[in-house]
Amino acid sequence: MHGYGSESVALFEEMINARVVPDDVAFIGLLSACSHSGLVQEGRKYFNLMKEKFGIEPKIEHYGCLVDLLCRGGLIKEAVEFVDRMPIEPNPIIWRTLTSMCRAQGELELGERISKKLIEEEPMRESNYVLLSNIYAKTSRWEKKTKIREAMDTRGMRKVPGSTLIELDNEIYEFVAGDKSHDQYEKIYEMVDEMGKEMRRAGYLPSTSEVLLDIDEEDKEDALNRHSEKLAIAFALLKTPPGTPIRIVKNLRVCNDCHSATKFISKVYKREIIVRDRSRFHHFKDGVCSCRDFW
Repeated sequence: MHGYGSESVALFEEMINARVVPDDVAFIGLLSACSHSGLVQEGRKYFNLMKEKFGIEPKIEHYGCLVDLLCRGGLIKEAVEFVDRMPIEPNPIIWRTLTSMCRAQGELELGERISKKLIEEEPMRESNYVLLSNIYAKTSRWEKKTKIREAMDTRGMRKVPGSTLIELDNEIYEFVAGDKSHDQYEKIYEMVDEMGKEMRRAGYLPSTSEVLLDIDEEDKEDALNRHSEKLAIAFALLKTPPGTPIRIVKNLRVCNDCHSATKFISKVYKREIIVRDRSRFHHFKDGVCSCRDFW
């Protein structure tokens, strides 16, 4: 969960050497650790050892971990072939993993095909529609994206908005993208603009491909600057002494641009920044993240 994949593997080996027999839950933790740290070869090895050495029949969770491992390692086609060979029926979580990574790594035709399959199987799950909508946006098929959003509205579905929480002086503050509800929002936005200038001087380039809207590049950059985690970090920089660690919680997975920006912020402002998103912890320090970009 904190990105220490190699340490997890070492601890597992220590457990084996101590003759403690691992169970299927231990292997879920181990395979997940390999996945989140880019340890593809190690993950493959331990997946095979489950049955060969310890007689543990892999469950759907173990297959899901290996699919996630291959996808994060950029091996989308191998992941698809692995799913096709699985002796048990893949669940929607595995298909959503494939779709998300297809979008992230440019396999958009395959991602579109899987997303449509997911909608057929789970017509009332909003995340399936969001995945397909994002793929259409990535390929600038705005009309199709609009139709997907209309279909969601017809079914009474809403995309979960991203929000970020931060606790300061025993009080919890919540930010959403473009938030102006805070009584100090003008100072917060001034700080966001300052952060942007300082990050650019350090080499930061906004990842405008993350903005899935039919707007020009300048507006896309502005939209990225208003993401909830950037607002929360700006607020923390304003309200805490220099050098103080910053801890925030995001309800969704942190986007690529905010991940990149937070690395630059940690370096420029000399702050340790801990982000807890939907799937893991990110520890940013001196321009580096603990996840090593495998998140």
